[in-house]
Amino acid sequence: MARLEIRVAALVFLLALSRFRCDEEEISRKTYIVRMDKGAMPAIFRTHESWYESTLAAASGIHAAAPAAEFIHIYNTAMHGFAAKMSARQAAALESAPGFIHMFPDSAKKLHTTYSPQFLHLEQSNHAPSLLWKDSTYGSEAIVGIFDTGVWPQSQSFDDRKMSPVPSRWKGTCQAGPGFDPKLCNRKLIGARFFYRGYEAMSGPINDTTEFKSPRDSDGHGTHTASTAAGRDVYRADLLGFAAGTARGMAPKARIAAYKVCWQSGCFDSDILAAFDRAVSDGVDVISLSVGGGVMPYYLDSIAIGSFAAMERGIFVACSGGNEGPTDMSVTNIAPWITTVGASTMDRSFPANVKLGNGMVIQGIVFCERGSNPRVEKGYNVLQAGGAGMILANAVADGEGLVADSHLLPATAVGARSGSVIRKYMHSTRNPTATIEFLGTVYGSGNAPVIASFSSRGPNPETPEILKPDLVAPGVNILASWTGDAGPTGLSADTRRVKFNILSGTSMACPHVSGLAALLKSAHPTWSPAAIRSALMTTSTMEGKSGHVIGDEATSNSSTPFDFGSGLVDPVSALDPGLVYDLSVRDYERFLCGLNYSSRARSTVTRSHFSCSKDSTTRDRPSSLNYPSFSVVFDLSQKAYTTTVSRTVTNVGPAKSLYTARVVAPRGVEITVKPSKLEFQKRNQKMEFQMSITAKSSRSVAAGESETQFGVLIWSNTRGGRQMVQSPIAISRQQPF
Repeated sequence: MARLEIRVAALVFLLALSRFRCDEEEISRKTYIVRMDKGAMPAIFRTHESWYESTLAAASGIHAAAPAAEFIHIYNTAMHGFAAKMSARQAAALESAPGFIHMFPDSAKKLHTTYSPQFLHLEQSNHAPSLLWKDSTYGSEAIVGIFDTGVWPQSQSFDDRKMSPVPSRWKGTCQAGPGFDPKLCNRKLIGARFFYRGYEAMSGPINDTTEFKSPRDSDGHGTHTASTAAGRDVYRADLLGFAAGTARGMAPKARIAAYKVCWQSGCFDSDILAAFDRAVSDGVDVISLSVGGGVMPYYLDSIAIGSFAAMERGIFVACSGGNEGPTDMSVTNIAPWITTVGASTMDRSFPANVKLGNGMVIQGIVFCERGSNPRVEKGYNVLQAGGAGMILANAVADGEGLVADSHLLPATAVGARSGSVIRKYMHSTRNPTATIEFLGTVYGSGNAPVIASFSSRGPNPETPEILKPDLVAPGVNILASWTGDAGPTGLSADTRRVKFNILSGTSMACPHVSGLAALLKSAHPTWSPAAIRSALMTTSTMEGKSGHVIGDEATSNSSTPFDFGSGLVDPVSALDPGLVYDLSVRDYERFLCGLNYSSRARSTVTRSHFSCSKDSTTRDRPSSLNYPSFSVVFDLSQKAYTTTVSRTVTNVGPAKSLYTARVVAPRGVEITVKPSKLEFQKRNQKMEFQMSITAKSSRSVAAGESETQFGVLIWSNTRGGRQMVQSPIAISRQQPF
């Protein structure tokens, strides 16, 4: 009897242990993105989907006590493989499956205009259209895919009046869902999809009381970015009386396809990859992502993987560089086949003077210092506490950068220096007082452009030989369309409803470049994504309003190419750049070889198997990529201070052209270009040149530290045209630990 009791107790213990392990497996389950070798599918399977299902079932069966793995997405275009939710043990079992190449866990990324067309000279001072708008027919044949929070289809920015029929090559659709009838799509808004399975697998069911499980935008961010890129002309647009004028996107006649990948808890990699998969097969020409996360190797980065597939199909991809500035090495979305966009200011402002009780007037009632919670939330907290108004002062790290917000009470923002003055005044009197005087909308103000303090900075933390960001565009106080489901602050307490809103961020800068790419694609249908990026970069300006180098809001000093890349985009000049630095898929494959990635890692990015040369780490070094900017890194421990890089340029300007090189080198650095003249006899002719850089350290560099200097290469057309092809040069010296 005692033995029976012991056996029963042991059985109960084993059952409990089994249940505990099962519960543990359930808790530890997460979504993995799995790359498979498409060509390895056994002949017994008729489709890749059935093969993936069988493979996943086999991995689940090995650990029968655990919950079965479940499919999230199947990828056929941007990547070959699938996303599935499974336990760590099931994932480990999957690694031995035939055809398996690589996997990585799903993760969440975050979301990072009446005047910008005039500021960028798309519209002339007499309201006449620029040559770029004319030659591209306002982008009417281009299709821009927006990966964001969805779209508010009733916005006037998406009106299709007088638009031509949808291009016959379009293969996309408008997906039905709560609050979204496919009939809301038209000749302007031609596509709308939503991707949520990755989100729900990680965060649980979508709360349909606070957001729409459909392409409809309850947040506003996606509607704002879509209309910035390609919104129609809307007359008398404004936000509560500010920034009044005609709102229009960069490519006002381009078509828009909205891909909703972002929800209240973030934007998940598996959903982003699924959106790439659909957008590529749908037939978009441009993809715009104002979304980003941390920096990681390219084979673990869903945006890098998806954008590579898009690039292969001739699709231009622009991404925001992030809002983590002014911290060094904070830039994200840094793959060289992505155009990475930083944010600058415009010369339009909404000033409000602060008059202190001692008579002092500060340009820019409770005094708050910026912290971690949102600016508008601070204003709401002040209102709830009985405050009559608010002055919000920047922290030192934010410098003098100011952005407009639709506060729920009278409020203004001041820079760090002004905040210090106000703070001293408050401490000098027992009854400090202040008055805010609002001055409306002012044009031609300040020294714009300057780099926004929040705009993420270089150098490139993953591949320092690729200079990032690539360029900057207006991203501060941008007026664009807004959702009808949220107030301008986005706070639940904000019951106001507006048709347009003012936002700031690299999220706002990115769609400017996406729209401009759509214009260039329409004007030059045969140009590759690399050629379009080159045209935008080499014609950008590095000078501010004063004629000096673009300034930096954070420091009030000059900025550098680590802040602005090639400079502020100049779309009218980009129409006729003269020369372009073009790139092929094979060039990017060689770049990956130079990073010494394994064959599996390389194929995860490219979806193909290719071999690398035996000396690829030296022959295919990243600095040799045919990029429109230059960045070289010297390892001081190697006592090597000379390097040579090659570039090939393609003549897209006048057939007979002569370009002469001019180099502005920093002190202590010698830069020579051979040949120093390039004579072209026909369009699309290619010519190669070498740049040799010799640098000696101007000072001792401590272990683990580096110093960087900057120069410029300018190719000037001295026969046949006036084109100037400008490229920044970064020369870094690193002292290893």
